[in-house]
Amino acid sequence: MSVSGNHDQRATDAAVIELLRVDAALEIGDLAQALGVTATAIRQRLDRLMRSGLVERTTVSRPRGRPAHAYSLTAEGRRCGGDNFRDLAMVLWKEVRRVREPAVRQGLLTRIGSAMAAIYRPEVTGTTAAERLRSLADVMRRRNVSCGVEQAPGSDGGLAVLTSYSCPYPDLAEQDRSICAAERLMLQDLVGSSVALSECRLDGGTCCRFTAGARAEGDDEAAVGEPTAGA
Repeated sequence: MSVSGNHDQRATDAAVIELLRVDAALEIGDLAQALGVTATAIRQRLDRLMRSGLVERTTVSRPRGRPAHAYSLTAEGRRCGGDNFRDLAMVLWKEVRRVREPAVRQGLLTRIGSAMAAIYRPEVTGTTAAERLRSLADVMRRRNVSCGVEQAPGSDGGLAVLTSYSCPYPDLAEQDRSICAAERLMLQDLVGSSVALSECRLDGGTCCRFTAGARAEGDDEAAVGEPTAGA
C-alpha cells in the first residue's frame, strides 16, 4: 500500500473512532449513513479497528427478527484521540536535539530506542533474528506500517532485511534523521542482533531497509552530530 493509501486509511479509521466517541454504541447502518459510505466499507474498517483492539462488538437483542451488532470503543480506543501527539513529539524531539554533548544525545537515543522496543516486545516471537524480524513486521503491519522481510542477496540465509515502505514517523524523519537511528536501535533491541540501516529515503532511496546481522557502520554517530538547522 502506498504512503497516501496508509494516510487515507488512518483518516477513515479516525472518522469511525470519532463517531463512536460521540455515540457510545452504533450499528453498521448508523455508521454507513453518517459517513456516506457502504455497509461493506464500514465492516472492513470495523474489522481493522477490532483487530487493533480499538473497537469491540456486542450483540443487541431485537423484539423481532435477528439480533444485531453494536460497535463501541474499547478502553484503549477511548484513550486514543486527536493528532496533538505529533506536535508534542516534534517539540520533545527538538529538545533532544538541543543537547550539545554528543555522548549525552547518544545515551538519550539509546534509551528512546529501548523504550520503543518495550512497546513491541510482548508481541514479538521467534528464536532467530530473522524469525523475530518477521514477527515484528507482522506487528508493524497491524499498526498500518507497510513493510516486509526478505533474505539479503548473497547472504546464504545469514542476513534478513526489514523493508519499510511507509515511514512510521514521517514528520520527524523529514526534519531530523536521528529518528532513523532510534528506530535502528529499537530493531536491534528486539531482534537480539546487530542491525544496519542499509538504505534510507533520506538518502534518495525508494524505501528504508534495515539489515539484521550486519554491522552498523557509524549510523548513530552521524545521526547524533550537531543539531540540524532550526532544531
